[in-house]
Amino acid sequence: MPKVRQPKLDFETSVIVGKGLAAMSQGVKGWGLRDCFGQLEDYLYGNESDRVCLVFGLRRTGKTTMLRQAIARMSKEDLSRTAYIKARRSDTMAMMNRDLKKLFDAGFRYVFIDEVTLMRDFIDSAALFSDVFAAMGMKIILSGTDSLGFWLAMDQELYDRAKPIHTTFIPYREYSRLLGIDSIDEYIRYGGTLRAGELAFDDEDVNAQDASFRDDESTRRYIDTAICKNIQHSLACYEAGGHFRHLYSLYEAGELTSAINRIIEDMNHRFLLSVLTDDFQSHDLRLTASNLRKERDPEKRTEILDHIDTESVTQRLMELLDIRNKEEQSIGITDTHIREIKEYLSALELIVNCPIETADPGAKSVEHILFTQPGMRYCQAQALVHSLMKDETFSALSELEKTQAAGRILEEVRGRMLEDIVLLETMKSADREHRVFKLQFAVGEFDMVIYDEKENCCEIFEIKHSDKQVPAQYRHLADQEKCDKTERRFGPIRGRYVLYRGEDAALENGVQYRNVERYLNDLPEMDITPVQEAGIEQTGPVL
Repeated sequence: MPKVRQPKLDFETSVIVGKGLAAMSQGVKGWGLRDCFGQLEDYLYGNESDRVCLVFGLRRTGKTTMLRQAIARMSKEDLSRTAYIKARRSDTMAMMNRDLKKLFDAGFRYVFIDEVTLMRDFIDSAALFSDVFAAMGMKIILSGTDSLGFWLAMDQELYDRAKPIHTTFIPYREYSRLLGIDSIDEYIRYGGTLRAGELAFDDEDVNAQDASFRDDESTRRYIDTAICKNIQHSLACYEAGGHFRHLYSLYEAGELTSAINRIIEDMNHRFLLSVLTDDFQSHDLRLTASNLRKERDPEKRTEILDHIDTESVTQRLMELLDIRNKEEQSIGITDTHIREIKEYLSALELIVNCPIETADPGAKSVEHILFTQPGMRYCQAQALVHSLMKDETFSALSELEKTQAAGRILEEVRGRMLEDIVLLETMKSADREHRVFKLQFAVGEFDMVIYDEKENCCEIFEIKHSDKQVPAQYRHLADQEKCDKTERRFGPIRGRYVLYRGEDAALENGVQYRNVERYLNDLPEMDITPVQEAGIEQTGPVL
């Protein structure tokens, strides 16, 4: 096909073609590709018609970079028929329609439209892209940050006419490969985003909506605590705001942000109903105060947090996270509110249910919600530490005492998050014949169990954010009563593992220590060949 002559066109939206397009894609050459990138090129150069491609996920998960990489890898001929449009809040679907007609008439066949969910009428008019322009032979790639907007559009306007590519979930192994960072703590801190988060809790400009959604992605601030705005913006744009369902009363009262944030802050550790109805208290602060009082090391044992003005700290934390206390709520929280909020968080791919099982064969599994972006959780913990530093009682203590207390809070948060990361990534890697869950007993639990339903056998795990080997870490794995109960329900135990940050080791009692970073990097392919060493049978987790 002959090269398209670049005509002088007058566009209403921000359209980039020709030399500008080539220049825009130069900066990403040589960058690593997301695991899902192949799906994008399959769409671009496949025979598929009548469908658009949706590249969506939370901010800083590589959406715009993927678009630029796809453009950078194009042949000169294809590049001459390609346009890139950066949607703006002021754009409308009518403007987009007129510009796409001009592009089609000028011979353009590949159109990348970034930040398309910023247009308020996108969700209710999205079929224009598939039913008109894709049907005419154009390859339309839509990208945007409001994941819920795409989810709603796929349920209505783009039903069965879209190829979705999800970018939100970035497992540790992919994060490590793309950024060259092999530290699980780095992954915990930034939660699977592909750029380190920026935090400025006292900067009002950072918390402004315009600052967090600025067009220039390289200068925008990522406000981790504002995920709920994704939900609110999408619902406000969908059916003219008529799909808030039972959440409308919360939205109208300005309390939907509060409800969503309460769920996120304590997602995996308390029942959702109590999270929304109890007076807000930081779970992290209460847990750390208790642990510091009973610290085994006398030098680290302290009652620092017992003397902190917890009311002041909690108030400061609520201000940082835009959370209102129960006494400020004019609208009661119901089970229906909780179900609908969870549904939207799931649609955003922020939460996944990894159920908790019990040793009782007749008992039902208990819902256990995991958060796919641990950096959000860590951001809230950092907000708590920032708040503590401003408390008068805390500030009067020595620097050593302040460092001990603040460090312990973040250490406990990292430990809890590491358990969630391992559970989530193992569950996502498992095939249909394997179930992954946490197993609880009357006293104590196994942090993770992998059950092979076909072979009727299992492997049990403890997950520790430590690089030391301590007998207390595997006390549950060595508890014969717990193991007997487990085997009665889930078959013979094939392996007992402690996943931690130290080196691999096999103990004489059969417990095997495994480096958690190597474990996550090996997913989903695992070494299942038994190795005989010093008379100890070693097997890797089987998925």
